Amino acid sequence: MSERRITATGWLDGARIIICFVAILWLIEAINTGLGHAFNVFGIFPREVATLPGILFWPFLHGNFQHLIMNTTPLLALGLFVAMRGPAVFLQTSVIVMIVGGLGVWVFGREAYHIGASGLVFGYFGFLVAVGIYERRVSSLAVASLAVFYYGGLIFGVLPSDSFVSWEGHLFGLAAGVLAARFLARRPALEAPND
Repeated sequence: MSERRITATGWLDGARIIICFVAILWLIEAINTGLGHAFNVFGIFPREVATLPGILFWPFLHGNFQHLIMNTTPLLALGLFVAMRGPAVFLQTSVIVMIVGGLGVWVFGREAYHIGASGLVFGYFGFLVAVGIYERRVSSLAVASLAVFYYGGLIFGVLPSDSFVSWEGHLFGLAAGVLAARFLARRPALEAPND
């Protein structure tokens, strides 16, 4: 995979992708609110076979607008840096986090409906930090450092706390983001052997 340079075009393309994605989340929440949050049954209810398809929908569903608002800012910030790596990387990372993270929640989560884009937020955070480690490029390390500086406190969200918070979604989203980085990171060039 060729290295994408951080240019004005890269920033704009990344911004378009993540803004459109977040706009879709807001549209879904507006419709879901109008229907009394009837869509939330399409979230993940662990170990219920009927809710297994929820691994594709859980990040798109929220309990209310406040829930979505809390996810919007970190999703825009972290998602922008993932999206700047290109639409394919953004899509692949998002799908890996949704499916792998969702499966983790389905297998190990508490018996409750798990919904919300915070799984993606943690996935993007894990992806950006892990990419910095895997690639060892100045640009990737700079983005990883920014992610840790501004959102490093997210790591405490993987610990059991509030019963209404899906810490399992956070934990498995984070793990899935690291896994996505393992597959999608650009490998550093091999050094020529010394003669």
